[in-house]
Amino acid sequence: MPFQHPEDIGYGYVIERYVTRQDSGGPRYRDLKSGRVLQPGWPHAELFARHLIDDAATITDAELAALLGFEWRSRFTAAWLIGVGRRDAFRERIGDLLVASEVCYSGGAYCFALARFSTHVDAEILTAYLDRYLPRTDLRYDQPAALGALLRLDAHLGTHHADRFTQPNGLWDRWISALPHFRDHPAHTPAELRRRMDLLCGFANGWTRPPC
Repeated sequence: MPFQHPEDIGYGYVIERYVTRQDSGGPRYRDLKSGRVLQPGWPHAELFARHLIDDAATITDAELAALLGFEWRSRFTAAWLIGVGRRDAFRERIGDLLVASEVCYSGGAYCFALARFSTHVDAEILTAYLDRYLPRTDLRYDQPAALGALLRLDAHLGTHHADRFTQPNGLWDRWISALPHFRDHPAHTPAELRRRMDLLCGFANGWTRPPC
């Protein structure tokens, strides 16, 4: 998919307005990527969450499209805003970007957005991604985020899409075992991946302190 700077289509302001906006002393995309939004006691949580939710409600479709057409920071932030605002008109675009996996880092945000949409269609997109990329044990893309999102959707929808990936000696075990430092790491258990996705979705709902 071609890359286009927002300036080229009259939306040069969207980077500063939405991506590098500073509510904590650092750019928004960095706070989201670092996961510090989930750290207990983060002093900027309330302001950050309020502004993120406000922007998710007010950003226009054209502004979101401009961000999705640029580099990873813009796509990452746009996907977060789409997920927070549940802007499901972007479902197909988000799914295409996830499966294409053109740029680093942004895929986890696409998975978050699909988890927020919470429909069977979103589960099918995540399943298709895992079918394509879990067999590729040489690629460390966004398989953990996709599985966490799918597990969350299974719990919400009463489905079992993730079961065939997480069964003993299944695709997930084989993918994890391909790198020694991933194997048996507590951060990569299915339960922990789902827990983290639940926390991210909870933050998007407006709470500013992770539950105990």
